[in-house]
Amino acid sequence: MKEPRRRPEPVQVIKQRRDTTLRALVEGVPYIRYLGIEFERKGDELTGILPFNEKLIGNPLLPAIHGGVTAAFLEVTAIITLSWSYLWEDIESGAIDAERLADGGLPRLPKTIDISTDYLRSGLPRDAYARARINRSGRRYASVHVEAWQDNRARLFAQATGHFLMPLQRD
Repeated sequence: MKEPRRRPEPVQVIKQRRDTTLRALVEGVPYIRYLGIEFERKGDELTGILPFNEKLIGNPLLPAIHGGVTAAFLEVTAIITLSWSYLWEDIESGAIDAERLADGGLPRLPKTIDISTDYLRSGLPRDAYARARINRSGRRYASVHVEAWQDNRARLFAQATGHFLMPLQRD
């Protein structure tokens, strides 16, 4: 005998679970909070946002965003995007307890093996944005490319390619 078809969850419930999960991932890492990095979500696509703050300036004579802040912004965007992609099915199915995540039950995040950053121009004293593209993601390893821009998406100020060790997932 067939089981009755499960009634779909209201879209507001799914959106709330997505937002709670993303917020828990971002707020669960103190360095992300310190830099002030935020994420905007449209479906399964994430955009990292680095709101301008004076503490991010490395060279006050230009002024320009510190290179280490730029590299960290790209790396964080890659890690959160990777985490989001491998948690997506659990988020959608309701297998993830978003409230438990918000209370500190974070999943393990991917670990950086290496990352190479290209500084294409100075990061100006204004908001910056970044998007990551996962080139390959397997059970143990992932390769990600990240691009960052400020006023014009076509004028990148930095980009990076990184390789990450993926956390072991439950079966």
